[in-house]
Amino acid sequence: MQHESVQNYYGKVLQSSADLQTNACCSPEDMPEYVKRVLSKVHDEVLMRYYGCGLVMPHVLKGARVLDLGCGAGRDVYALAQLVGPEGHVTGVDMTDEQLDVARAHQGWHAEQFGYQNTSFHKGFIEKLDQLPVEAGSFDVIVSNCVINLATDKEAVLRGAYGLLKAGGEMYFSDVYADRRVPAAMAADEVLYGECLSGALYWNDFLSFAKRAGFDDPRLVTQRELTIENPALEARVAPLRFNSSTYRLFKLEGLEPACEDYGQAVIYKGTIETAPHGFQLDDHHYMEAGKVFAVCGNTWKMLAETRHAEHFEFIGDFSKHYGIFEGCGGESPFERDAATGGALSCC
Repeated sequence: MQHESVQNYYGKVLQSSADLQTNACCSPEDMPEYVKRVLSKVHDEVLMRYYGCGLVMPHVLKGARVLDLGCGAGRDVYALAQLVGPEGHVTGVDMTDEQLDVARAHQGWHAEQFGYQNTSFHKGFIEKLDQLPVEAGSFDVIVSNCVINLATDKEAVLRGAYGLLKAGGEMYFSDVYADRRVPAAMAADEVLYGECLSGALYWNDFLSFAKRAGFDDPRLVTQRELTIENPALEARVAPLRFNSSTYRLFKLEGLEPACEDYGQAVIYKGTIETAPHGFQLDDHHYMEAGKVFAVCGNTWKMLAETRHAEHFEFIGDFSKHYGIFEGCGGESPFERDAATGGALSCC
């Protein structure tokens, strides 16, 4: 019944973003100028039917093949279509007819605005991506904006996405997460589910699912706490807390469970048009243009073996290992000894 409930909520109950009862499905206001520019060329009706919670427009998209999971009325598809350009293509998939009708109705209008037609839309369930009329291993980037929390099988979504990505491709997506596992009774609340709250994954379960799907070393890009600002619904979700987070998951062989130090460094050339002064890989890797930046082996691979490679100079290799990267010790008994004098503590 969960699919039918979500289809009804997003197809019939919600007619615009003004009908939402919480602020969970709202993008942050501080979006980059280049994102504002591409959104200014998206049709008003498409913008009105937008229910996302973040920004899913990473750098370096020119010529890329992109898949948008749960594309709705197509706002992000049409924004991304401008960033990939005429050599690229953006495919949207959604299960709600009313949303897809809006997206398809404006394909011609957007093609006229852009000067090219590079979008397509399919009806389907994001838990069953292997049933879409697309080839495995054919996408450079997969995005999703506040939709996976609505899926009945989140782990199946991640497995399917992994299969559709090219080697070196990435899943770059925003979603809502809970600070603990959501009780079954709360998950059955159709309004809370439709508002992207009671279907939210416990953040640590998400990390486990991602790694099991093959996405080793998930990277958090941004996060913000959600303030529901609806007293009646706040009472129904208490004491749970929620946040909106953007993650990037790379399909790369050989990523390690920890940040291992091989004495490597990178220099960002400043050649990405939308990031001339510095490149933000995640929430703790901002690389200023022209400056030598020490990196662990995993970060090296995320830059050297992906579409980002041409924008960096690379120093070093994997020939010599120096242990855990400084500051990323985690469970190292050596760091524990230094911090506690060898004393053990209960978790």
